[in-house]
Amino acid sequence: MWSRRDFLKAVAVSAPLLISSKALGRTGAGANETVNIGLIGLGGRCRHIAETCGHIPNLRIAAVCDCFKPRVDNFLGLAPEGQRWNAYTDFRRMIEREKLDGVMVETTTHARAWVTCHAMAMGMDVYIEKPMCLTIAEGRVMVKLAHKFKRVTQVGTQQRSMPLNNWASDLVKNGALGKITSVLAPNFVCPSRWTPKDGEEMPEGGCDDWWDTWTNQAEWRPYRKELHEGWARWSDYDGGGISFGVTGWGTHSYDQIQRGLGTDKTGPVEVVLEEPIKDGPAYQFPADRQPGEEESGSNFYHMVKTLTGPRAKVRMKYANGTEVLFHLNSDFGPGLGCIFVGEKGTIEINRDRIASNPKDLILKSDRPEPLKVMESQPHIENWLECIKTRKTCTADIEYGQRSSTLCYLVNIARDLGRIGETLKWNPKSERFSNCPEGNAMLSRPRRKGFELPHHAESPNERIERSKQI
Repeated sequence: MWSRRDFLKAVAVSAPLLISSKALGRTGAGANETVNIGLIGLGGRCRHIAETCGHIPNLRIAAVCDCFKPRVDNFLGLAPEGQRWNAYTDFRRMIEREKLDGVMVETTTHARAWVTCHAMAMGMDVYIEKPMCLTIAEGRVMVKLAHKFKRVTQVGTQQRSMPLNNWASDLVKNGALGKITSVLAPNFVCPSRWTPKDGEEMPEGGCDDWWDTWTNQAEWRPYRKELHEGWARWSDYDGGGISFGVTGWGTHSYDQIQRGLGTDKTGPVEVVLEEPIKDGPAYQFPADRQPGEEESGSNFYHMVKTLTGPRAKVRMKYANGTEVLFHLNSDFGPGLGCIFVGEKGTIEINRDRIASNPKDLILKSDRPEPLKVMESQPHIENWLECIKTRKTCTADIEYGQRSSTLCYLVNIARDLGRIGETLKWNPKSERFSNCPEGNAMLSRPRRKGFELPHHAESPNERIERSKQI
């Protein structure tokens, strides 16, 4: 495993890292070829991804990588009988040595942009777990590099590959409700702040270099198990990555808003915090109420009955006047989606489940059936197809940037605490026009050695420069 010290000596971060010969002029796998992929970040989510990949023809997991060697060793035991996965603790070595077509980045959120950007610079098409970034600014760098290197990107908002979700979104977008007046969305729990604590003994297999790599862009702290295993709760590592958290379920919900409103490449123009932030239960189900059949989220209520955390209602407005109200508790409505309110009624879209009022809005002969395969399978299959055709994926990185932006606008509004004040957001420049304090929250300082490669050369630029030497 490379230490950060070795990495800094080996290569400047402003250039592509160990760019492979395959990256120079690569155009993608052929229509009938097997797509060889590497998995980076071998936590719980990656276990699900690996299982799903096992059901997809013409996909081969060639190698796996995690900076924590005991996790790599454990993960190798998941390989199907007769298959062998090559193992690495440095993703750069894996990309350089393996003949890969793409990588799936399943790391912690705070490491995701760094790994993704360098993987793209090394010629990889990427499947990026959601949320794809830790800040709005680093997300925009990711988009720019994806365009620069002409990479095929798929963000892990898999509801965009569910036929029922897309069908219902198209109903909304194509006028089934008439003019959309508002959208109701959940009031998700945001991350908590870490308070300094003394270090603990590292787990077996841990070392200073490993913990330094795991910490990535964030402030270095002594090892704590609750950071290592509970990172999704803390603001330095995620934006609320838990179930019914802002960047956990929230990324799916907000992406559903974007899909239904037809605002995939833009965003709101106003953000308003409506109340003080409070720490309390997200589940507030009255004892005398039972969820009705029309509630698309009832299947998920049991998952968040004990969840508590900081949250506050937020309101946003789009340029056409449509308001999004982030108001719903975790025990009502679509925790992974939203409710579109229009002149002719409402359509509620959750994960592979929909409802409407009046009911006949969704009683159509062309309505798709729910999925009969694992929920992420069509999403991964779409990525593989686009690797071969070089077309845009259903959850392209630009779309992921826009849904992630909604998450971080909610968190920024809460952090600012300016109740009732309208923050003017410019979705083109991705900056506030009346709030410099908010603009200061769009990015964060990055530790030396974990900067993003803003000025990395594309393969074609590298070839042209080599001709001039």
